[in-house]
Amino acid sequence: MNRKTKLLFSTAMALAVAVCTLLAAPARAADKGRVELVYVEWTSAVASTNVVRAVLENLGYDVKTLPVSAAAMWQAVGSGDADGMVAAWLPTTHANYYRRVKNKVVDLGPNLTGTRIGLAVPDYVDIDSIPQLKAHADKFDRKIIGIDPGAGIMSKTEEAIKDYGLYKYHLVEGSGATMTAALGDAIRNHRWIVVTGWTPHWMFSRWKLKYLKDPKGVYGGTERIDTVVRKGLKKDMPEVYRVLDRFHWSIANMQQLMNWNEKRNSDPYQNAKRWVKEHPKLVKSWTGQ
Repeated sequence: MNRKTKLLFSTAMALAVAVCTLLAAPARAADKGRVELVYVEWTSAVASTNVVRAVLENLGYDVKTLPVSAAAMWQAVGSGDADGMVAAWLPTTHANYYRRVKNKVVDLGPNLTGTRIGLAVPDYVDIDSIPQLKAHADKFDRKIIGIDPGAGIMSKTEEAIKDYGLYKYHLVEGSGATMTAALGDAIRNHRWIVVTGWTPHWMFSRWKLKYLKDPKGVYGGTERIDTVVRKGLKKDMPEVYRVLDRFHWSIANMQQLMNWNEKRNSDPYQNAKRWVKEHPKLVKSWTGQ
C-alpha cells in the first residue's frame, strides 16, 4: 500500500468512526427541539429555572431561558411565546397576573411549598407587626426598601401601605440585589430597615431576620411556587411536559443551590448543572430515567 493509498484509507476510516460515533451518541440539544422558559430574577426563580434547564438539556433539548418582569412572564406563557415557567407564586403574589391568563395556560401545580412573602426587619428591630411601623417612620428613614416595580410583592406592599395607613413611607423600587445590599449595609451599621421579603431566600440564612405580623392578611398566608406551561405543550413536547409536571423539590434543596449562587464569581447555570449531577435520585423522579 503506497503512501497515498494509506492516507485515503486512514481518512475513510476516520470518517467511518466519526459517523458511527454520531449515530451511537445521545440526542444532541438541537435534535429534540427548543424549549423556552421565562422567569423573574428572584433568587428562587434563578435557581429553579436553571435546574430545569440543566435537566432538559441532559435529555437532549436546546433550552433558552429569558429573565423578564413578572407581568411579561405570565403574558409570554399565556400567549404561547414561551413554553413555561417554574416561578409562579400563588395564590397571592401573582394572583392578578394569573387571573388575566388563567384560561390560556395550564397550571401543573406546586414545585415548591411552604413559601411566603411579607415585610421583614432585622431581629434587633423591636417591633413585631406592620401596624407598629406607623409610629416609627423616622427610625426607618420613612422608607420600605423594595425590588423591581413589576413584582407581585410590590403591589401587595402598596396595598399594605394603604390598608395600614403608612402614608409617611415611600416604597423604594430597585431589584433583589439592591434590596439585599441596602439590608446588609443597615445590619452592619445596626440601623433600622424594613424590606420586602420572601422565603426561600438566602438572606434569611445569612442574617437574623423576622417577618412583621400582618393582621389584615394583606400578604396572604403560606404560599407555593407553581409550574405553569402554555396550552398545547403536552401534545407538542410530551417529554418536556412530563418533566415539568413532575418537577418538585424542597426548600432545603433550593436553599443549597441559592447559597452556592451567592458565592463570589459563581455561575448559576454551572451551579445548577453541578446540583443536578449531585442529586441523581431526585432528578430521576422527574425524568423517569
